[in-house]
Amino acid sequence: MDLVEELRPLLAAEAAAEAHGAGIDPADLEQGVWLRLLELTRTAGPPPQPAAWLRTAVREEARGARRRAHREVPYDPVGGGPSGGPESCAEGRVLAAETGRALREAVRRLPGRCPRVLGALLSRSDPTYREIAGELGISQGSLGPVRSRCLGCLRRMLTAEVAAPALRGRERE
Repeated sequence: MDLVEELRPLLAAEAAAEAHGAGIDPADLEQGVWLRLLELTRTAGPPPQPAAWLRTAVREEARGARRRAHREVPYDPVGGGPSGGPESCAEGRVLAAETGRALREAVRRLPGRCPRVLGALLSRSDPTYREIAGELGISQGSLGPVRSRCLGCLRRMLTAEVAAPALRGRERE
């Protein structure tokens, strides 16, 4: 019996079992293993234990497919390049910029030293707690509690500004 005919049912079963976990089509996995077998037989001849070799080859191909899937970036043919998250389209970038502006404006309206504390934390230069504490003239240990109080104040302020959801059905009088 020919080696290919002997291994075909085993490869189909192994590829079907491994493909789902690798996020790859079973036929693609089979094709990769057949290519490995072809390369092996050209250089070293057929494997001494074909079934064991095939199981190992399927698992190695599946592992490689998982690694490639983590590194690959989907291509966006409309935008002419790799597609990314929501900021990749113009609308997403505008919405992100508007959200940032609204957040900075809300931070400016906070009472006391909260605008300075949260402004320093939101800085593009990404300063450390030690740098922020030095800039604000407070101890590094008190920066965390002050930050928590300021974020709580910001949360309460923004919650109060968000419109209450409309009532459904009839209103009671």
